[in-house]
Amino acid sequence: MTLFHLNRATAKHKLENLEQGEYFRDLFPYKQISRIAFDDVMVAPRPAEPMFITDTTFRDGQQARPPYTVKQIETIFDMLHRLGGRSGLIRASEFFMYSDKDKRAIDACRSRGYKYPEITGWIRAHKNDLKIAKSMEFREVGMLTSVSDYHIYLKLGLDREQAMRNYLEVVEQALAWGISPRCHFEDITRADIYGFCLPFADKLMELSRQSGLPVKIRMCDTMGYGVPYPGATLPRSVPRLVRAFTDEVGVPSEWLEWHGHNDFHKTLVNAVTAWMHGCGGANGTLLGFGERTGNSPIEALIIEYISLTAHDEAADTRVISEISEYFERELEYKVADNYPFVGRDFNATSAGIHVDGLAKNEEIYNVFDTSRLLNRPVPIIITDKSGRAGVAYWINQTLKLTGDSEVSKRHPAVGKIYKRIMEAYENGRSTSVSNKEMERLVRRYMPEMFRTDFDNLKEVAHILAAHLISKLSVDCNVILAKENYGCLTDFVQNYPFIQYLYLTDSEGGLIASEITDERFKEKYEVLEIGYDFSSREWFKQPVQTGKLHITNLYTSHFTGQLILTVSAPVTDDDDNITGVIGADIMLEQLLQRECELDEERKPGALC
Repeated sequence: MTLFHLNRATAKHKLENLEQGEYFRDLFPYKQISRIAFDDVMVAPRPAEPMFITDTTFRDGQQARPPYTVKQIETIFDMLHRLGGRSGLIRASEFFMYSDKDKRAIDACRSRGYKYPEITGWIRAHKNDLKIAKSMEFREVGMLTSVSDYHIYLKLGLDREQAMRNYLEVVEQALAWGISPRCHFEDITRADIYGFCLPFADKLMELSRQSGLPVKIRMCDTMGYGVPYPGATLPRSVPRLVRAFTDEVGVPSEWLEWHGHNDFHKTLVNAVTAWMHGCGGANGTLLGFGERTGNSPIEALIIEYISLTAHDEAADTRVISEISEYFERELEYKVADNYPFVGRDFNATSAGIHVDGLAKNEEIYNVFDTSRLLNRPVPIIITDKSGRAGVAYWINQTLKLTGDSEVSKRHPAVGKIYKRIMEAYENGRSTSVSNKEMERLVRRYMPEMFRTDFDNLKEVAHILAAHLISKLSVDCNVILAKENYGCLTDFVQNYPFIQYLYLTDSEGGLIASEITDERFKEKYEVLEIGYDFSSREWFKQPVQTGKLHITNLYTSHFTGQLILTVSAPVTDDDDNITGVIGADIMLEQLLQRECELDEERKPGALC
């Protein structure tokens, strides 16, 4: 239920067209830090009903990191739905729509069939861009409608009247095509609110009434200048910006969004302040990714929403940890250890808690039950009071060891690590042991727990080798009955790090081979046509499983090189296995071509 208010939209605001732009130099001197002015006009909170979140991870967030793949976008979109889409708390997610990859990502996410987040588009305010949105059957499209004179006069080279006319033409066309526009009031915290923004908003509301479609407004604090302080003046006051649109223009709170940036560390508080003063939508990105300093973190908005409303069922907060782990594992993004709610140490304390007292004291130092709400147990901080049990607890928790994999406090290596820790304190140490120090100790005394650089090299080699053999099967399309093996010769010429390429029949008999280095041809003469490979693992596995097989690294008997063998079944048109194709690949030369091969594996990747 909302309170009864007599605030009424005022008479239409008049556009003030200026020959020179208004840059508010008293607030934005540029050569000095920007100023915050006050006139003591207070705005009472009046929370939006409902409050909701919109997502721009795949638009603004995408601009701050390497491009997502279609599969990554689909996976992240699934997590957004699980996080807050089921309840409609995360109401929409916006996408680029220009490239083929953009369109495939949109199709993939649409195929999930979720009601929320609704998939919306983003375009520049051009009719040609709008045609793309129409062709893709978007119901709502965000369009860039910059409102500050910094953008209108200095960037676009227009005056206010020309800019508004251009924007309105695209909005009118969108409405004519049945598309609901979402006008992004770019750089609103440096704009002339009464001279341009409100007159423009008046026109948008008039077009909405005429068309019967919503025309939404996103207030974009592009440079992070917005402030939440009571008594601050326009254009920087977030409360007064929101109320100018809701009270003086009559924009429904559900049609209004706040989009902030974190240049002055205020993106979260400004978004929540907008909520509290009548703006329905808070726009953000996962982990706060966004241009420059980033946007409001969606996970923080989720927690703040629940704090304000006590609506615990609105979100599955455990998904927050899944998202963080996915970004670190799949996207190789290192989340800061102290990043709220998701960082490795966000709920850790250096207050000397040890494992025996952890359960008893957890609530004293933990913000809430992070085990239950985030799947994040309280990590232990190692001190001289932690004991061997604390060391074992740290290892098991940090390395995520469970069941039979768990390390006991009686493990000899745990004793050695504990001894080193106690020696440090006996020699005068007074601070807790950092995670980095603990990791170094565990690496030293339990190296088997960690992947080595060589392990990583082997993984890369396996990925590249699998790509090659798959490419060979496509390029060559080997059909044994035709006895056409010329493509084998062509293939090894393109990939000279293949030491030996060979093809067998279904019984393991060699029927064709290629040797890349003339120096070794004599040594391979023992492998004549008809040579029986049926006992070799690289032959047996593809025949038994019908799948690609990759061996471990080994030293070649013929060349002395460190190699691996990759093999795959050859099939006929009815998917019957008619043979096996294999390749011995030299590791060092393969890794030297890693970047080049990566371009083949991931079209569009730059090397």
